[in-house]
Amino acid sequence: MGKGGGCVPSKKKHPTSAEDAAGTSSTTAPIAADEETHATPTVTESSENAQSVTATLKVFIVFYSMYGHVEKLAKRMKKGVEGVEGVEAVLYRVPETLPDEVLEHMKAPPKAPEVPEIKAEELAVADAILFGFPTRYGCMAAQMKAFFDSTGQLWKEQTLVGKPAG
Repeated sequence: MGKGGGCVPSKKKHPTSAEDAAGTSSTTAPIAADEETHATPTVTESSENAQSVTATLKVFIVFYSMYGHVEKLAKRMKKGVEGVEGVEAVLYRVPETLPDEVLEHMKAPPKAPEVPEIKAEELAVADAILFGFPTRYGCMAAQMKAFFDSTGQLWKEQTLVGKPAG
């Protein structure tokens, strides 16, 4: 335990106000509250000059799905995100790393053509990002890991700093 943290009281603890009232005198008086009220001026704008700015927030839903299960979840997420006014959700698939012959042997269905593949640089356009991927033996799918590994330049340039992700 560090000094003063956790359940163990610190030996260097300063007396509280209750302890001061119990017998120890304090040399400093309590600070009086400021009695003034600070009003903030209001600015009124004529209706002629008022502009209604409606910015659409772009939420990218980036996923990997071999058999379509995660894709179904991503489409449901898109529906939920677009239920919020002023928010647009865009579905993206990460690139497949397995050859077509292997996917055929694994009986994986073909990928939906209406969902485009994403490149790492395209993440910079998003206002927020949601990721979806299956796990295999407790680890993310190799295709998603390969995609995350390709974002090194974005990390180096701090391009995604401040963008919420989940």
